[in-house]
Amino acid sequence: MTSATATAHPNIALVKYWGKRDSDLNLPATGSLSMTLDIFPTTTTVTVDDAADGDVLVFGGVMRSDGPAQRVTRFLDLVRQLAGSDRFARVETANTVPSAAGLASSASGFAALALAASAAYGLDLDVPALSRLARRGSGSASRSIIPGFAVWHAGDDDTTSFAEPLDAPDLAMVVAMVEKREKPVSSREAMRRTILTSPYYRAWVESTAETLDAAVLACADGDVDRLGRITEVNALRMHALIQSCDPPIRYLTPVSVEIFDRVAALRESGVGAWATADAGPNVVVLTRPDDVPAVTAALSGLAELAVARPGPAAALTGRAHG
Repeated sequence: MTSATATAHPNIALVKYWGKRDSDLNLPATGSLSMTLDIFPTTTTVTVDDAADGDVLVFGGVMRSDGPAQRVTRFLDLVRQLAGSDRFARVETANTVPSAAGLASSASGFAALALAASAAYGLDLDVPALSRLARRGSGSASRSIIPGFAVWHAGDDDTTSFAEPLDAPDLAMVVAMVEKREKPVSSREAMRRTILTSPYYRAWVESTAETLDAAVLACADGDVDRLGRITEVNALRMHALIQSCDPPIRYLTPVSVEIFDRVAALRESGVGAWATADAGPNVVVLTRPDDVPAVTAALSGLAELAVARPGPAAALTGRAHG
């Protein structure tokens, strides 16, 4: 038996990924930009077993045989194909962020799985190749391979769609956990429904490509205010797009909206703060490190809060041969 353990952190997109142009390869309709967090890691151990007659997933100490287990097996099939192996594996994974609640648990999960599985099966992949592999499990996982800020290139094909580091200003995030339960409609289903039924989807694709260019330029210029404004506008556009599908999907709750309102009030008082939200009710506030106390004070009592700074790359933390 050969095993490898890896840890990866979730990322929060400042310019969102919403929509695929190729579902099989998880190729995005547009590029995106994110910050990998230094909190909420996922730790995954993959053990390749010559004697096993099937893959096993143990998620948070519970053996699974449902949809998540099937996704893991499909992903391991990709790794086995790359490695020229037919051996099955046991996957043990634990999240410290609520799963499927719109806090990028699939990003940290598949980034950790990509690194642990590739190592356990004897692959020696560079960072772009790891990002491409993680993308096949969950699109946003391509960015959790990267430390700090990352830009995920939409690319033209499998070989050109990966994430790479991006220099950015010194920033922090305040994560407001409005709800920790699993959301009723998965991101994958919501993306599919949006693409098929929203009359605004084409406009989203066109405008987001322009937004990404503007965000990359704001990072290069060190312009926090411009980057923050781009971040909040892009998030609200994405949620408007999701609500425009048929039947509609609404992820933001009244508490989520109240947080956006309080962040707007903070800006009016002179505090640099901008709200964003992935596909779920939880809201993340982008701000300067010095303004974190003002943000946490303004949001106190609305939700459980956590403060994040730019986090590390996905990393191997252990290897064993038996």
